Amino acid sequence: MNRYRMILWAGIALLMGGCSLAPTYTRPEAPVAETWPQGPAYTQAGMESDARSAADIAWREFYTDERLQQVIAAALENNRDLRLAALNVQRARGIYGVQRSALYPAVDATAGGSKQRTPADLSSTGDVQYPERYDVNLGVFGWEIDFFGRLRSLRDQALESYLATEQARRSAQILLVSSVADVYLALAADRENLFLSQATLKEQQASFQLIKRRYEVGLATELDLNQAKTQVATARRNIARYTLLVARDVNALRLLVGTASPVPETMLPEDLATVQPPEPITAGLSSDVLLMRPDILQAEHQLKAANANIGAARAALFPRISLTTTVGTASAELSGLFDAGSGTWLFNPQVAMPVFDARLWSALDVAKAETEIAVVAYESAIQTAFREVADALAAQGTIDERLAAQQSFVDAAAETYRLSEMRYTKGVDSYLSVLDAHRSLYAAQQVLVELKREKLASQVRLYAVLGGGGE
Repeated sequence: MNRYRMILWAGIALLMGGCSLAPTYTRPEAPVAETWPQGPAYTQAGMESDARSAADIAWREFYTDERLQQVIAAALENNRDLRLAALNVQRARGIYGVQRSALYPAVDATAGGSKQRTPADLSSTGDVQYPERYDVNLGVFGWEIDFFGRLRSLRDQALESYLATEQARRSAQILLVSSVADVYLALAADRENLFLSQATLKEQQASFQLIKRRYEVGLATELDLNQAKTQVATARRNIARYTLLVARDVNALRLLVGTASPVPETMLPEDLATVQPPEPITAGLSSDVLLMRPDILQAEHQLKAANANIGAARAALFPRISLTTTVGTASAELSGLFDAGSGTWLFNPQVAMPVFDARLWSALDVAKAETEIAVVAYESAIQTAFREVADALAAQGTIDERLAAQQSFVDAAAETYRLSEMRYTKGVDSYLSVLDAHRSLYAAQQVLVELKREKLASQVRLYAVLGGGGE
């Protein structure tokens, strides 16, 4: 009996290892150039052949500012969107487990035992006896033998969908980390502009008081006095504006972090000068690094899932072989041992043969169309990623020159403002020249603050679009 049973299970295993009707998967060619764009905008954007992949650089290694690290860590622990992405992964893992278990028989086993006492006067031997009985029942219900690979294709589809969901979670984490860093830098820049506006207000109030005294003694005109008033009002308006922006930045950071209480002030930046810049990274020479981005890996897993779905749709056109209501029973009496030789095994093979069902052919057409859609989506994801990296490289390649030029502009505007005030004090020029010079200086200082933020943000952006921050 044991020999026959081994032959039976070997035959079933052979049937389970049948053919697969899914097409052989081949990764589509990337519809982008093999190297990054070249030109004046990219001359300063470091591209090195031995560059370390951004995906291999942990976010704590890239973001060196300790306070920013604390904020990012809190966001990774509490952010609801990231938690939802993790739950989606857990659900996809469960679906994969369900599909995988369909390959194996559903076994139902029950066991029981009893023991009785037979008095000596009723025993055939004249001695007291204790006969025992044990029963074991084993059942297999509705087991489909995957001869044409339908169940394995569904299992592969569920696996690829699960892996795609995991990559979606990584993409969500990268987006969260970069969003926290962007808002953190925006808060630092807005606070710096707020300090600049507050210092400007003090300066304009002092200027107004000086002109007011000159007006009272007849050395300044009423026009000069009113123009000085407009400068004070403008500075007050700018303070209110940046106070609003700072409050919005704090609220945005609180939403990203996901905690009930506000982000502690000790974890927030005072201005851009207090933010430790991230570690510099490069994109390398080859655009193949894009293939490791989570969103592109997600698109590829979705393509593989669609490819496996074709195999399931094709297999549905062929017969299904299943074993139903298979029951085995074994009993042992008196000896207390399991007697396998007394068991009975009954198999009822069932074959479902589709004659013609137009819905099955339509399902196959749908599966093929979904695969083509997944191919286009995969190629589109690569093209979008290439453009994002190219833009980030262009921003990094030009930001230093823009910063240097703006700093020169600020220095020149500050000197113009100083000379204008001197000429007005000596009566050589009108206060309108002072007013125009100060407006130019204040606007230039604001642009300089924005460019400083943009320099740091461009590093954050390049790290994110290269796939950094997912682990």
